[in-house]
Amino acid sequence: MPHTRQELELEGSLWFQKSDHRFLGSDRIQLLEQINELGSISKAAKAVGISYKTAWQVVNTINNLSERPLVDRTTGGKDGGGTKLTPEGKKVIRQYHVIEEEHRTFLHNLEQRLGEPEQLYQFLNRISMKVSARNIFSGTISRIVRAPVNAEVTLTLKGGIPLTANVTSGAIDKLGLREGMSAYAIIKSSAVIIGREIDSGKVSTRNVLCGTVERIVDSQVNTEVELDIGGGNIITSIITHTSADTLELTEGAKACAMFKASSVIIGVS
Repeated sequence: MPHTRQELELEGSLWFQKSDHRFLGSDRIQLLEQINELGSISKAAKAVGISYKTAWQVVNTINNLSERPLVDRTTGGKDGGGTKLTPEGKKVIRQYHVIEEEHRTFLHNLEQRLGEPEQLYQFLNRISMKVSARNIFSGTISRIVRAPVNAEVTLTLKGGIPLTANVTSGAIDKLGLREGMSAYAIIKSSAVIIGREIDSGKVSTRNVLCGTVERIVDSQVNTEVELDIGGGNIITSIITHTSADTLELTEGAKACAMFKASSVIIGVS
């Protein structure tokens, strides 16, 4: 019996990308659509087959990197409170599906023209860099102060919130950093200290961002605290159970997130 060669089809993943960080893809669009339909992060997470914790992390990342929040949440209740898409969120979903349709048409037309698309297929599946840090913020470089060895970079986030990083002067040149350009800041959750009634003028830490406790998650080892610092920005900190108890943290309480400028990594596209 003669062997029939199976036709190779082109496949590609469609993502919205911002500051060299993958922002929205089909899996996250599906989560947003389920949130819009079900009105609950808990139910939406179950519908798309991910954990409740992962869904919260995804929503925080989406809101942090978007120009305006895509998801509006109210905490509380066994299902995590009410959740809905903002008008901007619904607009992004519509835009994604328009681009997705054009993307499918493009791949189909390319298949017809190439005939043997193995090389392009491999190109479309190259490995992309991923970042494991919990806190990723997008903003604009508003100030750079250079010294012989180190430099201070101020990144303005959504809502006009300033965030300062301490990097080497060599990194400024290597990344081509300049005032007015877009960039993103990465901070590990373990580097973020949580405090209450903090006077920023009496602490040495450069970054003191105050806001409202959005969510508290207790695990076997630590406590995870999510702080809404305004402008649609959520910062996450991992602290000990003892610290959480001492601070008497509750959802809705006022608190501040503090981290050194040297704990901030700056990236650009």
